Amino acid sequence: MKNFKQRWNITNNWQIFTIVLVFAITGSSAAMLSKPILNWIGISKETHHIALYLVLYVLIIFPVYQLLLVVIGSLFGQFKFFYSFEKKMLTAIKLGFIITFLEKKKGTK
Repeated sequence: MKNFKQRWNITNNWQIFTIVLVFAITGSSAAMLSKPILNWIGISKETHHIALYLVLYVLIIFPVYQLLLVVIGSLFGQFKFFYSFEKKMLTAIKLGFIITFLEKKKGTK
């Protein structure tokens, strides 16, 4: 626990519980929401090859998960942690330009 607290700059055990809970809720929610999105655009296991369906399913889950992580994290009072987490993760996978774009857009309003 001590390592998590230091690595993530967490102050108490309740915050760890909340963060783990948010990750669990977000993962399940992203998986559940991605199926209706695929159906809405007309892609299902029955109408398309399973490999195409699975690739598109994973591609849909990724942005849904990123968005839900910050939204659900905010609902649990952890916006600062999850926004910072998103910035680090997107930068690590070379998509940091998304955060830069959003922050510039926010600054112009």
